[in-house]
Amino acid sequence: QVQLVESGGGLVQAGGSLRLSCAASGRTFKSRAMGWFRQAPGKEREFVATLSWYGGTIYYADSVKGRFTISRDNAKNTVYLQMNSLKPEDTAVYYCAAAQIGEGVVAGRSQYNYWGQGTQVTVSS
Repeated sequence: QVQLVESGGGLVQAGGSLRLSCAASGRTFKSRAMGWFRQAPGKEREFVATLSWYGGTIYYADSVKGRFTISRDNAKNTVYLQMNSLKPEDTAVYYCAAAQIGEGVVAGRSQYNYWGQGTQVTVSS
């Protein structure tokens, strides 16, 4: 079992930055790839970023590449998403997720079996 709790969301102006954190509990966190997804009102939940268990394989959605950075600290059981140059279209609920596997580009929702409750990010224009 892995429990995930996101924090760090909020309201920010376009061009601003936010850093999301995802605190994990459970013995298997360190062996799992982790990901961030987001869901805007009326839209499907979409992939944002993922990294492997040791952080060596990282992959981003095209829409956030060059602006967002995913990282993890296994000693603290925490995953981060640094979001810079935010745009109004980044407005969504952001979810942290733990994958079933530890390595590879894990970008599909079905590859994740543990999810956090989400944190709201609102970017004003």
